[in-house]
Amino acid sequence: MNKPTKADLLANTVEHIDITAIDARPVVDAYRHTAFQARNLARAADIYSMMLADKECAVVLTLAGSLISAGMKKAIVTLIENNMVDAIVSTGANIVDQDFFEGLGYRHYIAPGSPEAPVVDDMTLRDLAIDRIYDTYIDEDELRECDDTMRKIFDALPPGAYSSRELIDAMGAYLEEHHADIEGVVLACHRKRVPIIVPAFSDCSAGFGIVLHQMARPEAGAHVAFDSGKDFRELTQVKLINPSTGLLMLGGGVPKNFAQDIVVAAELLGNDAPMHKYAVQLTVADSRDGALSGSTLREACSWGKVDVVHEQMVFGEATTTFPILASDAYHRAAWKGRPERRFNDALANQPVAN
Repeated sequence: MNKPTKADLLANTVEHIDITAIDARPVVDAYRHTAFQARNLARAADIYSMMLADKECAVVLTLAGSLISAGMKKAIVTLIENNMVDAIVSTGANIVDQDFFEGLGYRHYIAPGSPEAPVVDDMTLRDLAIDRIYDTYIDEDELRECDDTMRKIFDALPPGAYSSRELIDAMGAYLEEHHADIEGVVLACHRKRVPIIVPAFSDCSAGFGIVLHQMARPEAGAHVAFDSGKDFRELTQVKLINPSTGLLMLGGGVPKNFAQDIVVAAELLGNDAPMHKYAVQLTVADSRDGALSGSTLREACSWGKVDVVHEQMVFGEATTTFPILASDAYHRAAWKGRPERRFNDALANQPVAN
Protein backbone atom coordinates (compact mmCIF):
# COMPACT_ATOMS: atom_id res chain seq x y z
CA MET A 1 0.00 0.00 0.00
CA ASN A 2 1.37 3.40 -0.96
CA LYS A 3 2.09 5.85 1.80
CA PRO A 4 -0.51 8.66 1.88
CA THR A 5 0.58 12.00 0.49
CA LYS A 6 -0.03 15.39 2.05
CA ALA A 7 -2.87 15.92 -0.42
CA ASP A 8 -4.41 12.60 0.63
CA LEU A 9 -4.32 13.55 4.30
CA LEU A 10 -5.71 17.05 3.73
CA ALA A 11 -8.68 15.96 1.64
CA ASN A 12 -11.68 16.03 3.99
CA THR A 13 -12.52 19.39 5.55
CA VAL A 14 -14.07 19.95 8.95
CA GLU A 15 -17.57 21.37 8.39
CA HIS A 16 -19.15 23.80 10.84
CA ILE A 17 -22.42 22.98 12.60
CA ASP A 18 -25.42 25.15 11.66
CA ILE A 19 -27.52 25.54 14.80
CA THR A 20 -30.28 27.25 12.82
CA ALA A 21 -30.83 24.05 10.82
CA ILE A 22 -31.08 21.84 13.91
CA ASP A 23 -33.82 22.43 16.49
CA ALA A 24 -32.55 21.03 19.79
CA ARG A 25 -35.58 22.13 21.84
CA PRO A 26 -37.17 18.65 21.95
CA VAL A 27 -33.85 17.18 23.12
CA VAL A 28 -33.50 19.77 25.87
CA ASP A 29 -37.12 19.29 26.91
CA ALA A 30 -36.51 15.55 27.18
CA TYR A 31 -33.25 16.07 29.09
CA ARG A 32 -35.09 18.19 31.65
CA HIS A 33 -36.79 15.00 32.95
CA THR A 34 -33.66 12.84 33.10
CA ALA A 35 -30.59 13.02 35.36
CA PHE A 36 -26.86 13.67 35.59
CA GLN A 37 -25.32 15.86 32.88
CA ALA A 38 -28.36 15.66 30.61
CA ARG A 39 -30.48 17.43 33.22
CA ASN A 40 -27.63 19.82 33.98
CA LEU A 41 -27.45 20.73 30.29
CA ALA A 42 -31.19 21.39 30.19
CA ARG A 43 -30.89 23.72 33.17
CA ALA A 44 -27.89 25.44 31.58
CA ALA A 45 -29.92 25.99 28.42
CA ASP A 46 -32.72 27.51 30.51
CA ILE A 47 -30.25 29.86 32.21
CA TYR A 48 -28.78 30.98 28.88
CA SER A 49 -32.30 31.76 27.63
CA MET A 50 -32.87 33.69 30.87
CA MET A 51 -29.74 35.76 30.13
CA LEU A 52 -31.06 36.55 26.67
CA ALA A 53 -34.55 37.42 27.93
CA ASP A 54 -33.01 39.80 30.47
CA LYS A 55 -32.53 42.78 28.16
CA GLU A 56 -30.40 44.61 30.76
CA CYS A 57 -27.88 41.76 30.88
CA ALA A 58 -24.70 41.76 28.76
CA VAL A 59 -23.55 38.27 27.80
CA VAL A 60 -19.82 37.49 27.91
CA LEU A 61 -18.79 34.36 26.00
CA THR A 62 -15.50 32.68 26.92
CA LEU A 63 -13.72 30.24 24.62
CA ALA A 64 -11.01 27.75 25.58
CA GLY A 65 -9.85 24.59 23.89
CA SER A 66 -9.85 23.99 20.15
CA LEU A 67 -13.40 24.94 19.25
CA ILE A 68 -13.16 26.62 15.85
CA SER A 69 -11.01 23.84 14.40
CA ALA A 70 -13.61 21.36 15.67
CA GLY A 71 -16.54 22.84 13.74
CA MET A 72 -18.04 25.31 16.22
CA LYS A 73 -17.38 28.49 14.20
CA LYS A 74 -20.77 28.85 12.50
CA ALA A 75 -22.61 28.31 15.79
CA ILE A 76 -20.61 31.09 17.46
CA VAL A 77 -21.11 33.41 14.47
CA THR A 78 -24.86 32.82 14.71
CA LEU A 79 -24.82 33.95 18.34
CA ILE A 80 -22.86 37.08 17.41
CA GLU A 81 -25.05 38.02 14.45
CA ASN A 82 -28.25 37.69 16.49
CA ASN A 83 -27.08 39.78 19.48
CA MET A 84 -26.80 36.68 21.68
CA VAL A 85 -23.22 37.57 22.68
CA ASP A 86 -21.96 41.05 23.65
CA ALA A 87 -18.27 40.41 24.37
CA ILE A 88 -15.84 37.50 23.94
CA VAL A 89 -12.83 36.44 25.98
CA SER A 90 -10.80 33.72 24.30
CA THR A 91 -7.57 31.87 23.91
CA GLY A 92 -5.42 33.09 21.05
CA ALA A 93 -5.59 29.73 19.29
CA ASN A 94 -9.36 29.94 18.73
CA ILE A 95 -9.27 33.50 17.45
CA VAL A 96 -6.03 33.68 15.47
CA ASP A 97 -4.72 30.21 14.60
CA GLN A 98 -8.19 28.85 13.88
CA ASP A 99 -10.80 31.51 13.09
CA PHE A 100 -8.60 34.19 11.46
CA PHE A 101 -6.69 31.36 9.77
CA GLU A 102 -9.92 30.12 8.19
CA GLY A 103 -10.86 33.72 7.41
CA LEU A 104 -7.80 33.85 5.15
CA GLY A 105 -9.30 31.02 3.12
CA TYR A 106 -7.60 28.06 4.78
CA ARG A 107 -9.33 25.07 6.38
CA HIS A 108 -9.00 22.39 9.03
CA TYR A 109 -9.15 18.75 7.98
CA ILE A 110 -10.52 15.49 9.36
CA ALA A 111 -7.67 13.12 10.17
CA PRO A 112 -8.18 9.64 8.72
CA GLY A 113 -8.40 6.79 11.17
CA SER A 114 -8.40 7.79 14.82
CA PRO A 115 -5.83 9.07 17.34
CA GLU A 116 -5.84 5.57 18.86
CA ALA A 117 -5.28 3.93 15.45
CA PRO A 118 -3.60 6.61 13.29
CA VAL A 119 -3.10 6.13 9.58
CA VAL A 120 0.25 7.90 9.89
CA ASP A 121 2.42 8.61 12.92
CA ASP A 122 3.24 12.10 14.17
CA MET A 123 6.84 12.02 12.96
CA THR A 124 5.55 11.43 9.44
CA LEU A 125 3.10 14.29 9.87
CA ARG A 126 5.99 16.49 10.93
CA ASP A 127 7.91 15.54 7.77
CA LEU A 128 4.84 16.46 5.70
CA ALA A 129 4.39 19.80 7.53
CA ILE A 130 1.00 18.75 8.92
CA ASP A 131 0.05 19.75 12.47
CA ARG A 132 -2.40 17.64 14.48
CA ILE A 133 -5.05 18.65 17.03
CA TYR A 134 -6.27 15.26 18.31
CA ASP A 135 -8.24 14.09 15.23
CA THR A 136 -7.86 17.25 13.13
CA TYR A 137 -5.09 18.28 10.73
CA ILE A 138 -3.78 21.73 9.78
CA ASP A 139 -1.35 22.61 7.00
CA GLU A 140 1.76 24.04 8.71
CA ASP A 141 2.73 25.95 5.56
CA GLU A 142 -0.62 27.76 5.66
CA LEU A 143 -0.15 28.52 9.35
CA ARG A 144 3.13 30.23 8.45
CA GLU A 145 1.15 32.39 6.05
CA CYS A 146 -1.14 33.28 8.95
CA ASP A 147 1.90 34.24 11.04
CA ASP A 148 3.16 36.45 8.22
CA THR A 149 -0.25 38.08 7.73
CA MET A 150 -0.28 39.00 11.42
CA ARG A 151 3.13 40.61 10.92
CA LYS A 152 1.78 42.62 7.98
CA ILE A 153 -1.14 43.86 10.10
CA PHE A 154 1.25 44.95 12.88
CA ASP A 155 3.56 46.59 10.31
CA ALA A 156 0.67 48.70 9.01
CA LEU A 157 -0.24 50.12 12.45
CA PRO A 158 1.34 53.17 14.06
CA PRO A 159 3.88 52.14 16.74
CA GLY A 160 2.48 51.90 20.25
CA ALA A 161 0.97 49.63 22.87
CA TYR A 162 -2.38 48.11 21.91
CA SER A 163 -4.92 45.95 23.66
CA SER A 164 -5.71 42.62 22.02
CA ARG A 165 -9.19 43.99 21.33
CA GLU A 166 -7.77 46.80 19.20
CA LEU A 167 -5.50 44.45 17.27
CA ILE A 168 -8.23 41.86 16.69
CA ASP A 169 -10.51 44.61 15.41
CA ALA A 170 -7.71 45.51 12.98
CA MET A 171 -7.66 41.84 11.95
CA GLY A 172 -11.40 42.10 11.31
CA ALA A 173 -10.85 45.19 9.16
CA TYR A 174 -8.21 43.27 7.20
CA LEU A 175 -10.68 40.43 6.57
CA GLU A 176 -13.39 42.92 5.60
CA GLU A 177 -11.06 44.35 2.96
CA HIS A 178 -9.54 41.14 1.63
CA HIS A 179 -11.86 38.21 2.49
CA ALA A 180 -15.30 39.69 3.17
CA ASP A 181 -17.10 36.65 1.76
CA ILE A 182 -15.68 34.14 4.29
CA GLU A 183 -17.77 33.71 7.43
CA GLY A 184 -15.94 33.92 10.73
CA VAL A 185 -15.94 35.06 14.34
CA VAL A 186 -13.37 37.84 13.94
CA LEU A 187 -15.16 39.28 10.91
CA ALA A 188 -18.62 39.01 12.51
CA CYS A 189 -17.39 40.75 15.68
CA HIS A 190 -15.78 43.52 13.62
CA ARG A 191 -19.08 44.12 11.84
CA LYS A 192 -21.26 43.90 14.98
CA ARG A 193 -18.72 45.84 17.10
CA VAL A 194 -18.45 42.99 19.60
CA PRO A 195 -15.10 43.16 21.43
CA ILE A 196 -12.82 40.12 21.47
CA ILE A 197 -10.22 40.10 24.22
CA VAL A 198 -7.39 37.54 24.29
CA PRO A 199 -5.47 37.86 27.57
CA ALA A 200 -2.59 35.60 26.39
CA PHE A 201 -2.30 37.14 22.93
CA SER A 202 1.32 36.05 22.40
CA ASP A 203 0.31 32.40 22.72
CA CYS A 204 -0.74 31.98 19.07
CA SER A 205 0.13 33.20 15.56
CA ALA A 206 -0.14 36.75 16.90
CA GLY A 207 2.92 35.92 19.01
CA PHE A 208 4.90 34.74 16.01
CA GLY A 209 3.75 37.78 14.07
CA ILE A 210 4.80 40.19 16.81
CA VAL A 211 8.25 38.58 17.04
CA LEU A 212 8.74 39.03 13.29
CA HIS A 213 7.45 42.61 13.51
CA GLN A 214 9.49 43.68 16.53
CA MET A 215 12.74 42.05 15.40
CA ALA A 216 12.55 44.11 12.21
CA ARG A 217 11.98 47.29 14.30
CA PRO A 218 13.94 46.79 17.53
CA GLU A 219 14.32 50.45 18.44
CA ALA A 220 12.25 51.74 21.36
CA GLY A 221 9.05 53.37 20.15
CA ALA A 222 9.35 51.90 16.65
CA HIS A 223 7.03 48.94 16.92
CA VAL A 224 3.67 47.63 18.05
CA ALA A 225 3.43 46.03 21.51
CA PHE A 226 0.73 44.11 23.41
CA ASP A 227 -0.74 45.82 26.49
CA SER A 228 -2.26 43.10 28.68
CA GLY A 229 -3.12 45.65 31.36
CA LYS A 230 -5.28 47.46 28.83
CA ASP A 231 -7.00 44.14 28.07
CA PHE A 232 -8.06 43.83 31.71
CA ARG A 233 -9.04 47.48 31.96
CA GLU A 234 -11.18 47.34 28.82
CA LEU A 235 -13.05 44.22 29.89
CA THR A 236 -13.59 45.81 33.30
CA GLN A 237 -14.99 48.85 31.52
CA VAL A 238 -17.58 46.59 29.89
CA LYS A 239 -18.74 45.76 33.43
CA LEU A 240 -18.80 49.46 34.35
CA ILE A 241 -20.74 50.40 31.20
CA ASN A 242 -23.22 47.53 31.68
CA PRO A 243 -23.24 46.34 35.33
CA SER A 244 -25.67 43.46 34.75
CA THR A 245 -23.70 40.59 33.20
CA GLY A 246 -23.91 36.88 32.48
CA LEU A 247 -21.22 34.36 31.53
CA LEU A 248 -21.41 31.58 28.97
CA MET A 249 -18.12 29.69 29.33
CA LEU A 250 -16.90 26.99 26.96
CA GLY A 251 -14.01 25.30 28.70
CA GLY A 252 -12.03 27.00 31.46
CA GLY A 253 -8.50 28.34 31.66
CA VAL A 254 -7.46 31.97 31.45
CA PRO A 255 -10.63 33.18 29.65
CA LYS A 256 -12.83 31.88 32.48
CA ASN A 257 -10.83 33.53 35.24
CA PHE A 258 -10.31 36.76 33.29
CA ALA A 259 -14.04 37.19 32.73
CA GLN A 260 -14.87 36.43 36.36
CA ASP A 261 -12.23 38.83 37.71
CA ILE A 262 -13.76 41.96 36.23
CA VAL A 263 -16.23 42.07 39.12
CA VAL A 264 -13.35 42.42 41.60
CA ALA A 265 -11.54 44.92 39.36
CA ALA A 266 -14.66 47.09 39.17
CA GLU A 267 -14.92 47.03 42.97
CA LEU A 268 -11.27 48.09 43.28
CA LEU A 269 -12.13 51.09 41.13
CA GLY A 270 -14.68 52.10 43.75
CA ASN A 271 -17.78 50.89 41.94
CA ASP A 272 -20.56 48.89 43.56
CA ALA A 273 -20.38 46.23 40.86
CA PRO A 274 -22.80 43.31 41.22
CA MET A 275 -21.55 39.76 40.79
CA HIS A 276 -22.22 38.09 37.46
CA LYS A 277 -25.96 37.49 37.62
CA TYR A 278 -25.94 34.35 35.45
CA ALA A 279 -23.21 31.82 34.71
CA VAL A 280 -23.00 28.61 32.69
CA GLN A 281 -19.86 26.57 32.14
CA LEU A 282 -19.42 23.59 29.82
CA THR A 283 -16.25 21.76 30.83
CA VAL A 284 -14.55 18.39 31.18
CA ALA A 285 -12.24 19.65 33.92
CA ASP A 286 -12.50 18.20 37.42
CA SER A 287 -12.89 20.39 40.50
CA ARG A 288 -10.94 18.09 42.80
CA ASP A 289 -7.44 19.24 41.80
CA GLY A 290 -8.22 22.80 42.88
CA ALA A 291 -7.43 24.22 39.43
CA LEU A 292 -9.45 27.06 37.97
CA SER A 293 -10.77 25.27 34.87
CA GLY A 294 -12.89 22.86 36.90
CA SER A 295 -13.58 25.02 39.92
CA THR A 296 -17.30 25.31 40.51
CA LEU A 297 -19.25 28.48 39.95
CA ARG A 298 -20.37 28.26 43.58
CA GLU A 299 -16.72 28.46 44.57
CA ALA A 300 -16.50 31.65 42.49
CA CYS A 301 -19.22 33.11 44.72
CA SER A 302 -16.82 32.98 47.67
CA TRP A 303 -14.57 35.33 45.70
CA GLY A 304 -17.46 37.70 45.01
CA LYS A 305 -17.49 36.94 41.28
CA VAL A 306 -20.59 34.84 40.48
CA ASP A 307 -24.01 34.82 42.10
CA VAL A 308 -25.37 31.38 42.96
CA VAL A 309 -29.02 31.88 42.01
CA HIS A 310 -28.67 31.21 38.27
CA GLU A 311 -25.52 29.17 37.73
CA GLN A 312 -24.89 25.73 36.25
CA MET A 313 -21.85 23.57 35.58
CA VAL A 314 -22.17 20.96 32.83
CA PHE A 315 -19.47 18.33 32.86
CA GLY A 316 -19.25 17.34 29.22
CA GLU A 317 -17.05 18.08 26.23
CA ALA A 318 -18.11 21.35 24.61
CA THR A 319 -18.34 20.15 21.00
CA THR A 320 -21.16 17.84 22.14
CA THR A 321 -22.93 20.12 24.63
CA PHE A 322 -22.54 23.58 23.10
CA PRO A 323 -24.43 22.98 19.81
CA ILE A 324 -27.40 21.62 21.77
CA LEU A 325 -27.44 24.59 24.16
CA ALA A 326 -26.92 27.15 21.37
CA SER A 327 -29.54 25.60 19.08
CA ASP A 328 -32.05 25.51 21.93
CA ALA A 329 -31.44 29.19 22.71
CA TYR A 330 -31.63 30.22 19.05
CA HIS A 331 -34.97 28.47 18.45
CA ARG A 332 -36.56 29.59 21.73
CA ALA A 333 -35.77 33.10 20.45
CA ALA A 334 -35.49 34.94 23.76
CA TRP A 335 -32.78 36.94 21.97
CA LYS A 336 -35.30 38.74 19.78
CA GLY A 337 -35.48 42.40 20.73
CA ARG A 338 -32.11 42.39 22.52
CA PRO A 339 -30.19 45.64 21.98
CA GLU A 340 -27.02 45.76 19.89
CA ARG A 341 -24.56 46.98 22.51
CA ARG A 342 -21.54 47.68 20.25
CA PHE A 343 -19.07 47.69 23.13
CA ASN A 344 -16.18 47.92 20.65
CA ASP A 345 -17.20 51.47 19.79
CA ALA A 346 -17.75 52.38 23.44
CA LEU A 347 -14.31 51.06 24.45
CA ALA A 348 -12.59 52.89 21.61
CA ASN A 349 -13.97 56.17 22.99
CA GLN A 350 -13.75 55.32 26.71
CA PRO A 351 -11.42 57.40 28.90
CA VAL A 352 -9.12 55.57 31.28
CA ALA A 353 -11.04 54.48 34.39
CA ASN A 354 -10.00 56.05 37.65
